[in-house]
Amino acid sequence: MAKVLLLEDEEGIRSFVRINLKRQGYEVIETATGEEALDIADREPGISLAILDVMLPGMNGYEVCRALRERDPRMGILMLTAKGQDRDKVHGFDSGADDYVAKPFSTTELVARLKALNRRVSLDQASSEPSVLRLPPFSLFIHQRQLYKNDCEIDLTPKEFSIIQLLMEKTDTAVSRDEILNAVWGKNYIGDLKTVDIHIRRIRKKVEDDASNPIHIRTVWGHGYMWIRNAEDSDEKGN
Repeated sequence: MAKVLLLEDEEGIRSFVRINLKRQGYEVIETATGEEALDIADREPGISLAILDVMLPGMNGYEVCRALRERDPRMGILMLTAKGQDRDKVHGFDSGADDYVAKPFSTTELVARLKALNRRVSLDQASSEPSVLRLPPFSLFIHQRQLYKNDCEIDLTPKEFSIIQLLMEKTDTAVSRDEILNAVWGKNYIGDLKTVDIHIRRIRKKVEDDASNPIHIRTVWGHGYMWIRNAEDSDEKGN
């Protein structure tokens, strides 16, 4: 089973999470500080998942998340937070988190979210066939999990990449928010559709020339989103 880095400064919560994850077969390495978490990540091989508390003494969870993401773009990162505002979720996603669980949380929810992350990480690691999807001016390198616009690489979080891959593979087809949620977060994901909208807003800021007037990722009102193949031509024709 996967090796998990658990960062939580409250001993009671940390112990509760550790016990329940070990019951599910996970190997858990725990710490109470962000600084030590990064030290562990540097010296301990094979960590594929991380659970990070946000509010910590010293280095906070967002800072640790960004540092871990730089070290390992494929690591599955889940944030523990008492905050529930969209801006806090955006901050976490922008830092590189894949998902979040708001305190107080149930064991069932935490384990389900972690299992979904573990499946994604396992699929990434098992992928061996290089593949590229080209929709000018974009080139999506699936195995390397890289997106280029013309010759410039666009920095994406794992969830942002998975959403773009799904939309590009279904080019010119409307993809519902439910379908995106199920494909990217997993069918057992316990969350709301706003998560998809938050990620789309972030993606548009990275791939569109003008995020307020998107031409590549179109909104299909009341349904979801669609990647347009010939965006410039379509825009000129008023479609």
